[in-house]
Order: sequence, then structure tokens, then C-alpha cells
Amino acid sequence: MTADPARDRESTEPTSKEELLGRVARGDQAAFGELYDQMAPRVLGLVRRLLIDHAQSEEVTQEIFLEIWQTATRYDEQRGGASTWIMTMAHRRAVDRIRASQSGRDRDTRIGIRDHAVEYDHVSETVEIRIEHERVERAMNRLTELQRQAISLAYYGGYTQSEVAHLLHVPLGTVKTRLRDGMIRLRDEMGVAS
Repeated sequence: MTADPARDRESTEPTSKEELLGRVARGDQAAFGELYDQMAPRVLGLVRRLLIDHAQSEEVTQEIFLEIWQTATRYDEQRGGASTWIMTMAHRRAVDRIRASQSGRDRDTRIGIRDHAVEYDHVSETVEIRIEHERVERAMNRLTELQRQAISLAYYGGYTQSEVAHLLHVPLGTVKTRLRDGMIRLRDEMGVAS
């Protein structure tokens, strides 16, 4: 029996990734294993550079090889090499994971901000409101009767200056003057800086 040199060369030459991918497309598990052995270190290296986290990188690498197994029939040798196709897929998957992680962090932050209840002292707030109300009342009592009427109608009653003029039976200019003078006096009485 003579040895066939061409057959010996075929068994020692590594199978191209394109050929392996073609066999994977036909469901060849051995070809998939060989392709995995050749490409896994490069794929993991790329994914790890992008994701940093080793555990996530391994998980994404597994997802990539599952996708290769499931979509090998879509590979078109005319559009590029098998390594390029696989590395492009790996890059896309890693970037998708980064975006998903960032989106999750952003969502958690928004929910955390929304759900964060600001605690405050109800008793203290009630006391402060009452004290401020008493200060306003004392300051209002120091106004002239005409100023107090105009301010009460405009600010507490919600009437316009024209409506206040009509209700008090005075000209609009008089109402504007009373409001302006009354507000200046209120500000001074309450010690509010202008």
C-alpha cells in the first residue's frame, strides 16, 4: 500500500474558517467545535476589551457562538471572510450589551429619583406657615384701609385691577396707586429686601 501525499497534506492543513462555517451551516457539530477552538480566544478578547467584566464577557461570547450556530446559513463568503463576519457579530453583541446595561442603569436612576421620598417635618412646616401668616396679618393691619381692601381683593380674591376698581367704585389709577403703595409698605413691614 502506498501513501497518498495529497491526502496526508489535507489531514495536517488546518481547515479554513470559511469551510468550517459552511459545514456548521449544514449542522456539522465537529466543524462547530473546531471553529470554536480557532475563534473563541479572539472573540472573547474583543468582547472583554469592550465590556471589561470577565463574567459578562464570557456570557456574551457564549451568546455569540450560539448565534453563529443558529445563523451560519446567512454567512455569504462573497461579502467577506468568516473571521470578519464573526468578529463583526461579536462587536455588535458587545455594544448591544453595553447599551442595555447603560439603559438599565439610567432606568434605575430615574426610578430611584422618582421614588425617593423627601422627608420633612410636618409639625415644623405647619408652625412656619402659621408664623408667616401671622406676620402677614400684622403687616396688613398696619396698612391704610384703602390699601388693605385693594390688596385683599387683588391678591387674596384674585380680582384684576379693573375689577378691584369697579368693586371699590374708584378710578383704575387710584387702585394701581393703592396696590403699589400698599405692597411697598407690606415689604417694609415684613423686612423683605427689594
